[in-house]
Amino acid sequence: MAAGFSAHGQPQPSVRIASSAGPLLVDTVASGLENPWGLTFLPDGRMLVTERAGRLRIVSGTGQLSQPLAGLPRISARGQGGLLDVAIDPAFAQNRLVYVSFAEPREGGGTGTAVARARLNAAGTALESTAVIFSQQPAGNTGRHFGSRLVFGRDGTLFITTGDRGNMEMASQDPKGHIGKVLRIRTDGTVPPDNPFASGGEARPEIWSSGHRNAQGAALHPESGVLWTIEHGARGGDEVNVVRKGLNYGWPVITYGIDYSGRRIGEGQAKPGLEQPIHYWDPSIAPSGAAFYTGDRFNGWKGSLFTGALAGQMLVRLTLAGEKVTGEERLLQALGERIRDVRQGPDGFLYLLTDSGNGRILRVRPAG
Repeated sequence: MAAGFSAHGQPQPSVRIASSAGPLLVDTVASGLENPWGLTFLPDGRMLVTERAGRLRIVSGTGQLSQPLAGLPRISARGQGGLLDVAIDPAFAQNRLVYVSFAEPREGGGTGTAVARARLNAAGTALESTAVIFSQQPAGNTGRHFGSRLVFGRDGTLFITTGDRGNMEMASQDPKGHIGKVLRIRTDGTVPPDNPFASGGEARPEIWSSGHRNAQGAALHPESGVLWTIEHGARGGDEVNVVRKGLNYGWPVITYGIDYSGRRIGEGQAKPGLEQPIHYWDPSIAPSGAAFYTGDRFNGWKGSLFTGALAGQMLVRLTLAGEKVTGEERLLQALGERIRDVRQGPDGFLYLLTDSGNGRILRVRPAG
């Protein structure tokens, strides 16, 4: 196997690291991406990759970057906002539908998390029939905390994570808005009838769960089919949550973190009626991306949950026993890279996005 490739297909040296699964090699699959944020694999093995600045590209297995695809919606690329996650329809082979989440510009200068659906044309050069199927309400006035991970449930519905926008913490507890929630919609933007608030009332019918600060990692458990999220805390208090219908995960009423100023947040670390995380980090690692490993390429890693770390500049592997975290392994720290996303590839290897102005797609594989 080749060591890895740059954006122009030139070989790049692999980096050898130690791990509990034995020595690993980290290859540069592609480089030259501006703050890549989300990655998904097409059925033919190529990758769709977003750049936060507002570009969507197809990346070949040899690291060639396509020209930016035409047909994206209007995007507000400022602060933490821009073009964010990407997912393909479960029936992509038949319908070629692609979904992107992004910071949507609003009247008056505000922004909100939004999701658009489009069809990838046969040539792979453009999105067609682009339509916004979800727009977060209310809008926010900061460039922070958009959440924005997209995950398909087993029934074909689409989960969307949203953040508290950095200055709207208590809105995470308000059922009349989408701020600080996990949402669930059909692929045409309509509401599934079994959502907890679908029958009417003041609560937004798209809400699946509430009390989230800023979930930038989300993945479906491969056995139970339940959504798990990994979300940023404040100063400490990053959380892993098992997200279930209609439950409230506490932010900002309960948290294991404190404000960046040092002040206390909320009412403590627990309160009746509010859910506890199954794992938290203090100090914060700033987790982003999430993937359950289901392959057999790495000795002893099957069933692990992986997340990247931005402030922590590493890849984190969590060992699990049911819905309990039993251990943690910290990897790739010597690279000094902010890891934005982590995915399992169709080849059983791990693929990572590095968050920088010259961002890379990395492949992690066993040495030899």
